Amino acid sequence: MKTNVNMASASATFVVLAALFWGLSGGIGGILMADGWDAFVVSFYRGLIGLLFVLAWLVLRPSGSGLTSRRLWFWSTIAGLGVAGNFAFYFVSIEQGSVAVAATLMYCAPIFVYLVSFVLKLEDPTALKWAAIVVVMLGIALLTQIYDIGAGGITPLGVGAGLLAGLSYAIFIFGFKYAAPHGSPQAILSIAFAVLVLVLIWPGDSEQATAVLRTPDWPLFAALGVLGAGLSFILYIIGLNHTAPAVASIVAMIEPVTAALFGVVILSETLIGPQILGMALILVTVTALSVSSDADQPPSDGATPD
Repeated sequence: MKTNVNMASASATFVVLAALFWGLSGGIGGILMADGWDAFVVSFYRGLIGLLFVLAWLVLRPSGSGLTSRRLWFWSTIAGLGVAGNFAFYFVSIEQGSVAVAATLMYCAPIFVYLVSFVLKLEDPTALKWAAIVVVMLGIALLTQIYDIGAGGITPLGVGAGLLAGLSYAIFIFGFKYAAPHGSPQAILSIAFAVLVLVLIWPGDSEQATAVLRTPDWPLFAALGVLGAGLSFILYIIGLNHTAPAVASIVAMIEPVTAALFGVVILSETLIGPQILGMALILVTVTALSVSSDADQPPSDGATPD
């Protein structure tokens, strides 16, 4: 019993670290883009370094990879397109607005999961779920100041990109979930990050992409890749093996909160009263909705990123 408790505690710590690292990655990306680096180049290197880590994980744990399964490759490719969009749109949103706003908008991903589930008839819509979606939409309006677009340096592109980052993460969740029965997490992530690299190599500035190798900013790129993709995804997947989904849902709040604090303290970003209220509405509602959804699900033996 004591061993199980210690294992659960260690796993929860892994999830906490993953969420913390994801939050810090938004701030690091904000610093790089403030230095003039292209959002797609920043996203590309985050994914490339992440690919090296998950490939090493696959080499160390090759059993049960499922790499001969066509379904694994199909759904892992979908997951890869999702994570590519998530990385790219997230940094575009930061570039066009702020770390705090972009991170909170991306945290709306579970709302998109619900909407897609409703459309595909994977889940029954209820009054409570629709009410939660409405509250989140109100929070988005307050956070982004959509009623006074352009206020606080937030552009329509920044708002749209932030929401697309959340939608892209929802696609990643679906891709990973449907790939999981056909292979190991390390195989799925290896394919997904390989797809990300192939997708993001073309829209970025090619001169900047090569300049990264000799820039004084390379430690920041390395930190972004290691924390924002390499270690974080591995820690999160391993941590979910012995962490209750409800606990993981609550812990996930660390990411947008860390990103927001980084933006305010390090990057001197500002948030006014209505924006803070909007952020609180989104974080509390999405977390409560995720916890409620997890409580309704039967226990699972596999680790999935949701």
